Amino acid sequence: MSETEAPFRPREKLLERQRFFQNIHKHTYLKGPLDKVTSVAIPLGLALTCGTLIARGIYNMSHGIGKKE
Repeated sequence: MSETEAPFRPREKLLERQRFFQNIHKHTYLKGPLDKVTSVAIPLGLALTCGTLIARGIYNMSHGIGKKE
């Protein structure tokens, strides 16, 4: 009982889509304006926030601010 199933898509359609995506020469991960927000602005904001908190913590530690006596 070894029946072969029909593929989900015809092979010709798959090859056509593969050729289309392989011929795109610009980066595929920064296409729309929303992609730039999610992959550039959010990580940049997170890095800046972390850097600010670290700098503030070092400043407070070196000046003895918030120290319990």
